[in-house]
Amino acid sequence: MVDGFGPRGHAQGFPRQSYDSRPEELNEVTVRPLDAYGALAYLRTRREVDGARVGLQGWSNGGSATLAAMAADAGFTPASQQGFAAALSFYPACGLKDAFAESGYKPYARVAVFIGTADEEVSPKRCEAFVAASRASGGEIAITLYPGATHGFDDPGTKRQSVTANAQAPEDAVARAVTFFRARLSGRE
Repeated sequence: MVDGFGPRGHAQGFPRQSYDSRPEELNEVTVRPLDAYGALAYLRTRREVDGARVGLQGWSNGGSATLAAMAADAGFTPASQQGFAAALSFYPACGLKDAFAESGYKPYARVAVFIGTADEEVSPKRCEAFVAASRASGGEIAITLYPGATHGFDDPGTKRQSVTANAQAPEDAVARAVTFFRARLSGRE
């Protein structure tokens, strides 16, 4: 698990509505995907890891970094290297700083997005449009919407789990995540 905030002096993260004031060294489109690829490079040095079967998963801003990291034309991996086998992105902000507004977004491997329709921090409608546009251009990306679920629906804390939809969504999301990665990382797809 890679911590993109702590080593950069922001271990406590950021409060709601602070997105526009975050420092550039935390940019989820241009900087933090490099953290993921650093971790991938490390994992590929491990004898017990099959470097061709590594998945990427991120939540919230890390979910956005996951989407950016999976972009086919972002240039994070050298042409001679294989990237991640697949990725899961939980409740990302799908705007991605408009980095793919002109060229469109197309992941180089399958991506699944999970988000609640009542997300109060990011726009589920923007994510739906983002995924639809990517799919229309041939992107292997899917979205699962959880009616009534909020941002952080899988947070086990009392506040989040007091929302009925939040209490129901994690079971489905975990089952889908396990099935998704099992299919993509097993080498039998």
